[in-house]
Amino acid sequence: MIAEIGLAALWLAAALSVLQMLCGALSVRARGAGGAVLTNLTRPAAVLQGALAAVAFAMLLWVFAITDLSVKLVAANSHAAKPMIFKLAGAWGNHEGSMLLWVTVLSGAGALIAAVERRLPERTMQATLAAQGFVALGFYAFLIFSSNPFERLPTPVAEGMGLNPLLQDIGLAFHPPTLYLGYVGLSVAFSFAVGALVTRQVTPEFARAMRPWVLGAWVFLTLGITAGSYWAYYELGWGGWWFWDPVENASLMPWLAATALLHSASVLASRDALRAWTIMLGVVAFSMSMVGTFLVRSGILTSVHAFAVDPERGSFILALLAIYIGGALALFAVRAGTVAEGERFAVTSREGALVFNNVMLSAILAIVLLGTLYPLLTEAFDVRVSVGPPYFNPVGAIFFVPMLLVMAVGPLLRWRRDSLARVGREMALVGAIVLAALILASILGEVPLLPLIGLALAGGLAVASLLPVRGRSLQRVPMATWGMVAAHFGVAVALFGMASESAFSKERLAAVAMGQSVAVGPWSIRLERVEPVAGPNWTALRATLLASYRGGEPIELAPAARDFWSPPQQTTESALATRWNGQLYTVIGEQADDGRWQLRLWWKPFVPLIWLGGGIIALGGVLALIGRVRTDLRRRSVLRRSATRRSDRAALTAEPAE
Repeated sequence: MIAEIGLAALWLAAALSVLQMLCGALSVRARGAGGAVLTNLTRPAAVLQGALAAVAFAMLLWVFAITDLSVKLVAANSHAAKPMIFKLAGAWGNHEGSMLLWVTVLSGAGALIAAVERRLPERTMQATLAAQGFVALGFYAFLIFSSNPFERLPTPVAEGMGLNPLLQDIGLAFHPPTLYLGYVGLSVAFSFAVGALVTRQVTPEFARAMRPWVLGAWVFLTLGITAGSYWAYYELGWGGWWFWDPVENASLMPWLAATALLHSASVLASRDALRAWTIMLGVVAFSMSMVGTFLVRSGILTSVHAFAVDPERGSFILALLAIYIGGALALFAVRAGTVAEGERFAVTSREGALVFNNVMLSAILAIVLLGTLYPLLTEAFDVRVSVGPPYFNPVGAIFFVPMLLVMAVGPLLRWRRDSLARVGREMALVGAIVLAALILASILGEVPLLPLIGLALAGGLAVASLLPVRGRSLQRVPMATWGMVAAHFGVAVALFGMASESAFSKERLAAVAMGQSVAVGPWSIRLERVEPVAGPNWTALRATLLASYRGGEPIELAPAARDFWSPPQQTTESALATRWNGQLYTVIGEQADDGRWQLRLWWKPFVPLIWLGGGIIALGGVLALIGRVRTDLRRRSVLRRSATRRSDRAALTAEPAE
């Protein structure tokens, strides 16, 4: 009965998405009592829909927790011997479950909008909820008719096939949900953009209502990408933190668009400018989420991240993408002429810097999109090509480097109009630091050009990110400003980690006998023993290594090669030793015929700063979100008090009725 309850909740939620969509759309056009009735139905429908979607997902978690092997999805992706954390995480470690998580978060976001959002004019709010209901309806249809997560087997199986061993890691419990929260947050921005276009209300109030959702989505995307990078880094055993895998790119593209949207929405909210930019980026950001969904679930990619499913499902998602994005772009084309230009500003101003960086972000997005889709297009003509770092790194740097330079200067400029001469001293300081970093990095050794530029810009950007709060009482600095400072500083930290890892990493592949030592960078590693061990659903050969940094006290590391039996697969478990200045990465390979064991070792200077920087960037988003919410609450409180005073004065001056 658990699966049937979940399926029933899914059907009811789909029906309510239809009601939400129709009532919201009709109430935009309706007038009088009929319109009021429709308006009063839209918000409750959205709230109840979100609750029913949550019930459906809870039922899916339940059948996975009890390993109900009469449910096809459980039998294909779980096993009674798995630890409970992986049973639960396995609920979204597959195609159908991950799509149910997607629509649950989507419906929950719609419910939250309906319950708490009161800043927009009611017509715009109704149009927004109608758009959100329309988006949800497509995914409900996809689940019910093409990817039913509650489908029963004619006969329950004796034991499940188990979860992909590569996914049996704590990263599965964190990485996909955070990414989905980011993706779905962008669906909210999309719905806001559609609602504002429909009612021709592209105003600062609209941007202030949308901005917290964009900020929240951006924070979750940042955390999801950062966590996914670290998960792949230590789990796959290849020693890299980013490989320009198409599915990695599928998460990066929405983040790039969301970053541009976040800055554009902030300018619209604060300065009533960039109206058309904000609407277009709202559509583009969700478009990239949909493109990522299509790439991962269409079966056209072969990737450790991708769900290989039948082409029919891919066609369904492609149709949804065409309907949502094609419809939104058509609406934008029709209504773009009605979107007022907004306030003007000089090229040399903070708005000008933000526009420049938005153009750079859009260009990088186009580069990543082209590099991701080009191999798929050539493969359709039986021509196989590979697009990787030799394309992405130098071509992306053409736009990334100017963006960083403007990012260093932009926050120092005034709104509307300014001159570079006014910030000449600060620019000279940043330039001196960049030059000093270039000289220092060159002295340390032969550093390739791109890492050298990255090291220099990281130092300059780190100092520049702190300049907006110089000479100010730290208690008086707005929380949103602290958020900007933290996010830009986090970019500098992550960039320094990326450049250092690329410039100074050392790798050693060696065949080592018991008791023998091998060196990599400043480390000496001795193989002590290799022994068999067993886990809940795997066996392994685990090595014991003693690693000494520059002759110091040795530490013990235990890389392993695991053999899972359900499903049967081998995985590599790396072992890491982290210091303030880098990370030792160790992997155990196979045993050679002469009894020696293969060891693959890396010394990666400052590589943890990549993920530390990602965390600081996300923290900046959280601080900015808190600051913006506080500001909005204060603004609404002032407006309420003003309205109350006006009402009181009107009551006092009104003449008594005869």
